[in-house]
Amino acid sequence: MKKVFLYILLFLLLFLGLQQLVVPKYQLELVEGSLTREYYEDEKNHQIIFIGDCEVYSNFSPITLFDKYGYTSYIRGNSQQLIHQSYHLLRETLLYEKPKIVVLSVNALRYGEEEKKEAYNRLLLDGMKTSSIKFDLIKDSMVEGETLIDYIFPIFRYHSRILELTKEDFSYYLKRKKISHNGYLMRVDVKPVTTFYQGKRLASYQFSKENVAYLDKIRQLCEENDIELILIKAPSTYPYWYEEYEKQIMEYASKYSLDYLNFYEKREEIGIDYEQDTYDAGLHLNVSGAEKLTDYFGAYLQENYELEDLRKNSKIKESYEHKKADYEKMKRQQYEELDEYGKIKMYGGFE
Repeated sequence: MKKVFLYILLFLLLFLGLQQLVVPKYQLELVEGSLTREYYEDEKNHQIIFIGDCEVYSNFSPITLFDKYGYTSYIRGNSQQLIHQSYHLLRETLLYEKPKIVVLSVNALRYGEEEKKEAYNRLLLDGMKTSSIKFDLIKDSMVEGETLIDYIFPIFRYHSRILELTKEDFSYYLKRKKISHNGYLMRVDVKPVTTFYQGKRLASYQFSKENVAYLDKIRQLCEENDIELILIKAPSTYPYWYEEYEKQIMEYASKYSLDYLNFYEKREEIGIDYEQDTYDAGLHLNVSGAEKLTDYFGAYLQENYELEDLRKNSKIKESYEHKKADYEKMKRQQYEELDEYGKIKMYGGFE
């Protein structure tokens, strides 16, 4: 019996080890796939949690927010993160900590069922810890042809990679380099806005009942936990944010006495220069734009909310000094790559 147990244990160890090897490492390409996983490695003392898609992880710098205002924050955002996914990630976050404020990007309210895609699901879910909340998220996110077991045991989905393993898989097998700075993905390169892309006009501008229902769930979850909810729209120039969207959000915020900030409308006040502060012609801000937006938002929080300046806390300040050193080091490295190659080759990867 003892030998049988040892054989089973050995099989499980080999199975899990092989699974860890074949799952994509998200270190050199599709680095967004590291964002979910990195949250678990950080201290859980965040006063502010940002939730949403690229409109949060590309546009806000938690290191800048602490450096200038002493507020601790983390971004729980992923590529094309849909509103139901934000709800479940917030549920999971509350297992680890209870922030004072949740900042929710409303951008995903525009999307429907057709936006559910396995590729984006994988970027979010591959790094998520196993829990009943993860199972809920999987079930709400799966597209036709996917199965729950493929997400619980990703080796079944990635088994073909056994014959396609790269040096990266072995290099980052046990220890992966960090990609983000408290969930923020840095970019220093510049691609100015030349035209404002209006996007394809839709037949309907009404947010779906399902999306509004999840927005209600997020709001109610915040209320139940005595958390302030702030709705925001990033200052992206495209896809175009139609007046019909804006009206629905303003009405919702007014109905429930929520703060709503459309940063595109405040772009001049923030000081955003679309010739210098974006790396992809206006969809996302680069680091100079993100620091401007974060500074503006920090001042807004300071004026309107009672948050403690934690720069007075020596332990937290020391932790953020290390974070800032990594942040500034990555910034220098990206500028050096930009000067040498004309592009950024490595968007992250620090110890």
